[in-house]
Amino acid sequence: MTAPLLEVEDLVVDYPGKGLRAEAFRALKGVSLDILPGETVGLVGESGSGKTTLGRAVLGLAPVTAGAITYDGRDISHLNRRDRRALSDEIQVVFQDPYSSLNPSMTIEQILTEPLTAGGVASGEAKGRVRDLLDQVGLPSDARTRLPREFSGGQRQRIAIARALALEPRLIVCDEPVSALDLSTQKRVLDLLIDIQERTGVAYLFVTHDLAVVRHISHRVAVMYRGELVETGDGDQVTSRPQHPYTQRLFMAAPVPDPDRQSKRREQRRAALAAAAGDAA
Repeated sequence: MTAPLLEVEDLVVDYPGKGLRAEAFRALKGVSLDILPGETVGLVGESGSGKTTLGRAVLGLAPVTAGAITYDGRDISHLNRRDRRALSDEIQVVFQDPYSSLNPSMTIEQILTEPLTAGGVASGEAKGRVRDLLDQVGLPSDARTRLPREFSGGQRQRIAIARALALEPRLIVCDEPVSALDLSTQKRVLDLLIDIQERTGVAYLFVTHDLAVVRHISHRVAVMYRGELVETGDGDQVTSRPQHPYTQRLFMAAPVPDPDRQSKRREQRRAALAAAAGDAA
């Protein structure tokens, strides 16, 4: 059996209160989940449910009060800045806003070579890899000389994905990566992420409030409510036959576009994931 790439065990995150008498706010209350290599776990919930805090804790951007986060068998709950920076080769992030996540004064080549040169890759070699990165996300090689403002929102998010792929990570935290895009662009970016996963074996923790999105991309789905996981399971089961009353209310409020087609696509991806796990065993 394939060991999890990421394990979150009884995770508690407290934020300090504001003001003299304010109490600390408990954003996560003993959350546990795992992600296998090459798997997408969709983390879904309403605003304030704690889903973004969980993603930030994995990235080292939220304080871990109790519990543990284990990556590839190593506890990463309380890494110092140097060790966390070294881990960026393995764990990357794609943020929500494609407009603010890219430095407007840097060319695309500079944006994509920055993580490589910071990791010790020679400048010439880093520039040589830009063409391949742009090709992976479906952008022309001449895009490297242009500035972010010259691209649409969907194209900017493709650039952000290329930047996340630059160091060939094993896990990418996707924090609402398509919520700022229109529906047709959302689908193209989601299909791109699926295609990249099938080619590279990267795993995703996919944080979203959008139920149609989580249905489209996830192998498994975890549902958060007020800082707790209330239901976790196979993507088809959770999105079509939810067990928890909160999940039932959440998914009944969202229509399922062409459920047979989505179910077939997820079944194909699960089969490919199982085959890859068998080869690795």
